[in-house]
Amino acid sequence: MILTLLILLPLVGALVTAVVPGALARLVGLGFAVATLVTGVVAATQYDVGGGMQLTETRTWIESLGVHYALGVDGLGLLMVLLTVVLVPIVLLAGWREADAEGNSGARAFFAWTLALESLSLAVFTATDVLLFYVVFEATLIPAYFLIGGFGRAGRGRAATKFLIYQLAGGLIMLASVIGLYVVSADAGQPSFLISDLAAIDIDETTQRWLFVGFFIAFAIKAPMFPVHTWLADTTEKATTGTSVLLVCILDKIGTFGMLRFCLGLLPDASQWATPVVVALALVSIIYGALVAIGQDDVLRLIGLTSLSHFGFIVLGIFVFSSTGGAGAILYMVNHGIATALMFLVAGFLIRRTGTASIREMGGVERTAPVLAGIFLVAGLAACGLPGLSPFVSEMLVIVAAFDHHWVVGSVAVLAIVLAAFYALWMYQRTMTGPGRVDAVPVADLDRREVGVLAPLVLALVLFGFYPMPLLDVINPVVHDTLAGVGVSQEGGQP
Repeated sequence: MILTLLILLPLVGALVTAVVPGALARLVGLGFAVATLVTGVVAATQYDVGGGMQLTETRTWIESLGVHYALGVDGLGLLMVLLTVVLVPIVLLAGWREADAEGNSGARAFFAWTLALESLSLAVFTATDVLLFYVVFEATLIPAYFLIGGFGRAGRGRAATKFLIYQLAGGLIMLASVIGLYVVSADAGQPSFLISDLAAIDIDETTQRWLFVGFFIAFAIKAPMFPVHTWLADTTEKATTGTSVLLVCILDKIGTFGMLRFCLGLLPDASQWATPVVVALALVSIIYGALVAIGQDDVLRLIGLTSLSHFGFIVLGIFVFSSTGGAGAILYMVNHGIATALMFLVAGFLIRRTGTASIREMGGVERTAPVLAGIFLVAGLAACGLPGLSPFVSEMLVIVAAFDHHWVVGSVAVLAIVLAAFYALWMYQRTMTGPGRVDAVPVADLDRREVGVLAPLVLALVLFGFYPMPLLDVINPVVHDTLAGVGVSQEGGQP
C-alpha cells in the first residue's frame, strides 16, 4: 500500500492547495511535498537491493480486458521515485515567489499543478500494467501543459502548444503498440496488460519490430532525441526554471525509463534489431545537442539543448547492451537530474537578479555574487563531466561501453566531452567574468534560503562523484535482469 500512498499524497495535496486561501497555498503545497518525500524514503528503506520487482500491489481493474491496478518498483523505478520526491520540494522552495510575477497564474496554481505532476510521474514510474502506464503517461501532459502555459516569459503559450502536440503525437503512436500487446496476449490465450504476463509470451520477430517502433518513437519524443527534440529548447526558454526542472529532470526520464522497461524488457529481439539505428541517433543527439548549445545566447535555451546531448548518452548506454553501459545509463539518469536541476535553478536566480536571460548582456557577476558564481561553475563543470562530480562516473561508464561496442562509437562519444567543456566554460566566462555592463546594477549574491535550496544538489554531486556505489548497488541487479532477458552475455562483470 505504500506506493499507492506515495501517489495519493501529492494528488490530495494538489486538490487541497488549489482551494485553500492564497496565503496558505505555499505552506500546504510544500507540506504535502515534504510528506511525499518522507514516504518515498520510507519506501526505499523497505526495498531489498538484491533486485526484483518489490513493494507490489495488484488489483483487477477491468477483468474482461486483463487490465490491473498494478504497482511495483525495481531498482530503476526506485531511483526515479527518489529523484522525483527529492526534486519537487526543491523546485517549490526555489520558486517560492516566482509564480506571483506579473502575468503568471499565481503561486496557488503553480504549487497545485506541480503536486499533480509529481503524483502522475510517480504513478508512471511504479506502474506494472501497460495500460495503467499509458493512462498516467498521457495524464502527465495536463499539469505539464498548464505549468508551461501559465508561468514564464512571453511566448510560453506557443511553447506549451508545441510541447502538447509533440507529446500527444507520440502517445497516439504508442497506443497502437499498447493495443498490439493486448492482441498478442489474447492470441496467447489470456488477455493481460501485466508486464510480468507479457514478458512471458514468445512474440514473433515481425510483431516485435512493429511494436518496438511504436514504443520507441513515443519514448524518443519524451526523452528527447534527435530529430523529434525541437519542442525542448522552446519549452525551457519560455517556461520558468522550476517548470524546466520538472520537465527535463523528471518527466523526460519517462522516455529512457520506458526504453528499458518496455523496449528491452518486452521486445528484446526487436531492440537488438534496431540497435544500429538507435546508436546512430544517439550519437547524432550527443554531437548535435552540444554543437547547437554552443551557439545559443539565451542561457535557458542553452541548458535545454545540453540535455539533448546528455539524453543521447543515456540512450547510447542502454543500446550498447553491456552491464557497464546499462549501469552507466541508469546512473546517468539520476546524475543528469541532479546536475541539470542545479544549473536551471542557479540560472533562474541569476535571471531574476539581472532581468535578462541573454548571455551577451551579462558579465562580471562573480565580482558581486561570488557564491552564485561558484555554484554556477560547479553546475557547469558537472555538465562537462569533471572528475569528482557524479556525472563523470556515469559518463565514463557509457564511454567505456561505447568503445567496447565499436571504437568509432566510443570516439564520437569522447568528442562530446570536449564540446561540453567548451559550451559550459564559455557560458561561465561570458556570464560571470569580465567587466560587466556599465549601466548594470550590481548583482546581489544568493541569500540563505537560496543557498539552502541548492545545497542538497551540490552535496549529491560531490557525494556520488566520490562514492557512487550506493546507487550502483541498486542499479546492477536491474541491469543484470534486463540483459538476461535480452539474452546478452555480460562479459567483464558489473561496474
